[in-house]
Amino acid sequence: MAALSSRRVATFAPGAAEYAQVLRMLGNGRLEAHCMDGVKRLCHIRGKMRKKVWVNTGDIVLVGLRDYQDEKADVILKYMADEARSLKAYGELPENIRVNDTDALNEEEGGENDDYIDFDDISGG
Repeated sequence: MAALSSRRVATFAPGAAEYAQVLRMLGNGRLEAHCMDGVKRLCHIRGKMRKKVWVNTGDIVLVGLRDYQDEKADVILKYMADEARSLKAYGELPENIRVNDTDALNEEEGGENDDYIDFDDISGG
């Protein structure tokens, strides 16, 4: 039996969606993102993603555009660093976008922290 890969295939943006890079987190499930069409939008993290997916500044996300509110959008999907790099290679993202390398480093290390420090108990008790 062949082993299944845990890697996701990068999802391309459908018609009413746009790629964006997170500029800052505003709290309460909201963030400010710079969309690839040049517009800065206030985005809301959708219900299923809100407590399951951790979104940081600098992450590449897929946002669904709203019909009558051009300055607002909904975060649909967060791309991992390797997915964002493949989107950049396909030409879906501009060349001037920097992709965060934080989760790629964690994958290489197996998710464990190599900088583990063991502090001695100096309380004397």
